Amino acid sequence: MDHFQMRDGRMQAEQMALSTIADAVGTPFYCYSAATLRRHAQVMQAALAPLDFGAGAPLVAFAVKANPNVAVLKLLGQEGLGADVVSEGEMRRALAADIPPHRIVFSGVGKTDDELRAAVSAGILQINIESDAELHRLSAIAAAMGQQVDIAIRVNPDVDAGTLAKISTGKAENKFGIAFDRVPALYAGAAALPGVRPVGIAAHIGSQLFDLRPLATAYGRMGAMVADLRRAGLGVERVDLGGGLGIPYDPRLPLPPSPDDYGAMVARVTAQWPAKDGLRLMFEPGRLIAGNAGILVSRVITVKHGATRSFVVLDAAMNDLIRPTLYGVYHDIRAVAPRDGDMVATIVGPVCETGDTFAEDRAIPPVEAGDLVALMTAGAYGATMASTYNSRPLVPEVLVDGDRMAVIRARQTLDEMIGQDIVPDWL
Repeated sequence: MDHFQMRDGRMQAEQMALSTIADAVGTPFYCYSAATLRRHAQVMQAALAPLDFGAGAPLVAFAVKANPNVAVLKLLGQEGLGADVVSEGEMRRALAADIPPHRIVFSGVGKTDDELRAAVSAGILQINIESDAELHRLSAIAAAMGQQVDIAIRVNPDVDAGTLAKISTGKAENKFGIAFDRVPALYAGAAALPGVRPVGIAAHIGSQLFDLRPLATAYGRMGAMVADLRRAGLGVERVDLGGGLGIPYDPRLPLPPSPDDYGAMVARVTAQWPAKDGLRLMFEPGRLIAGNAGILVSRVITVKHGATRSFVVLDAAMNDLIRPTLYGVYHDIRAVAPRDGDMVATIVGPVCETGDTFAEDRAIPPVEAGDLVALMTAGAYGATMASTYNSRPLVPEVLVDGDRMAVIRARQTLDEMIGQDIVPDWL
């Protein structure tokens, strides 16, 4: 669910009219609902809370890559969420948001030595290891620092998530994780290395999943791996099951499984694990928490009638929200103050690319120049993937909480953007 609703014929974010925010900050802008973020964090944690095998309630670590704004992270941290990070920058954002180090997990397939040092120095909960080489680099770094860091081995379970190829991460041909049959030897080797303490295994097979069966298959394999490792005399305390549960982008499609559905599936699968006592489960949702909590609000520049179709040209573009261009995916587009009737148009931005298209031949309420529209379900992988292509400054982000709002990232000015360039003195 979300808290972007119509009231008196106009769309609001909680108790704030979007038109009021647009007047204050200009367009385009991202708008996040604090109530939606809180609700999603609470619902996800409640769905997983029964999965306590004697080592404490599961840790829900928000995937920071989905929405790294420090204000968003602080709100989620106050709800008890941790952070799943994939760079030093994301880790620093989580720490700046006062998320405790003991709730931070460092994932990612290409961690540099500097990032590993930073993670060890920060004293975070766990580093998920992606390769033999990374394991030995971390061992040497931590030992040289006189530290010991908890690690999990990321397993590639070779399971097809059935999602978009670009966000599938658990098949054998994907770059993530360590081949299933190599994990026991690597885990045993890690136990003998200085500076590291293997405490568990991790997996993540993909994002935007509507079918729970691939996840159940992967989780069954993870349970078997835990049993094998424990039979070999190796300590396993944690299992990180990743994230990936889908959210509704297209209102015409069936709804994805709910957090309760997901929690019930995990309970069914883990009930069959031969060795689960003393394990703490960990989860890394991102899109599920932030996706429906955010929208991109844009103003219509013009309505252009071409030879074969009509175009609604917005002041937002692919550099602001790249998902439709990059993945060919659907975002619902709504008029903020809809008129009666409808029109069929292709909704585009002003960037000089034919790919700068949000929707083709979409039926929407009639709009005119100056009208506001909202691109829904943009709270995850929206602002975080934005760029300054065509020398378009980054747009602001606004957080609404009831009847109050705050700009949580200011609009970048042209001078700020251009000022990042440095002209050498020999030109």
